[in-house]
Amino acid sequence: MPSSLDQLKSTGTTVVCDSGDFATIDKYKPQDATTNPSLILAASKKPEYAKLIDEAVKYGKEHGKDIDNQVDATLDNLLVQFGSEILKIVPGKVSTEVDAAFSFDKEASIEKALHIIDLYKEKGIDKSRILIKLASTWEGIKAAQELQSKHGINCNLTLMFSLVQAIAAAEAGAFLISPFVGRILDWYKANTKQEYTKENDPGVKSVQQIFNYYKKYDYKTIVMGASFRNIGEITELAGCDYLTIAPNLLEQLYNSQDSVPKKLIAEDASSLDIQKKSYINAEAAFRFDFNEETMAVHKLSEGISKFAADAVTLKGILREKIEKA
Repeated sequence: MPSSLDQLKSTGTTVVCDSGDFATIDKYKPQDATTNPSLILAASKKPEYAKLIDEAVKYGKEHGKDIDNQVDATLDNLLVQFGSEILKIVPGKVSTEVDAAFSFDKEASIEKALHIIDLYKEKGIDKSRILIKLASTWEGIKAAQELQSKHGINCNLTLMFSLVQAIAAAEAGAFLISPFVGRILDWYKANTKQEYTKENDPGVKSVQQIFNYYKKYDYKTIVMGASFRNIGEITELAGCDYLTIAPNLLEQLYNSQDSVPKKLIAEDASSLDIQKKSYINAEAAFRFDFNEETMAVHKLSEGISKFAADAVTLKGILREKIEKA
């Protein structure tokens, strides 16, 4: 009997590793990998990555006019160093995140994204292997639209908690979206004081809703479920385009032989009664409809703050290393 992980792959779901740890990524043989400042921060504390940090610090000192510029240059280089090493392991793409501090600044997000792509280019890595991660704010979605249409740079719209965000992202032509399953569950458990099974998990329901909407209206944007709390959430989404999974849950799937039937079937969406909406040139409508989703508003705000805080912590570590170098 094949492992649950292999069964999941056989449903048509592309498995992505949500990690910055190279050995972990290599073990589970995912197609792609995703990173964020929190994952890089965790990995950077391990001694085996000291060489990458030293190289990034050297780069930062050579390319920054003052300490602040040096820290920014070091962080950008470190993110690309990790991404470059990951691309030696995975056959597909790696996601590299724009600083969450730019989540409400379209132009700054675009500028940072182009800089990241240039850094990869310096390492001989083509932009076709990179996904630029942006928060699913109105500004992030519009930055993705410009990066996709004008620069041919594929984007991963992350911190997604609602169909409103998903519709706007698809209309913007985003390559991929990352709806966050576990964080939605966290919010509902905290605010309803209820327990949820995998069948009625609100995070699972959110991804199912987005998947069916995309398939019914033939959007090509990839749906990649993310942020899982248990393997039940994962197996309920078997058949989703992509799923990005943390190492501890990959290990459980790897060691399990429980059956994983396909649950999401694109062809079934055509017969569903789903209202079509549009936010292409409707910023006010987007903001109003999103504002009506209390959970999504709370989790987006929290997620941006957390990623931004981890980036600040990582910059602090790099600043100390620059000053000592």
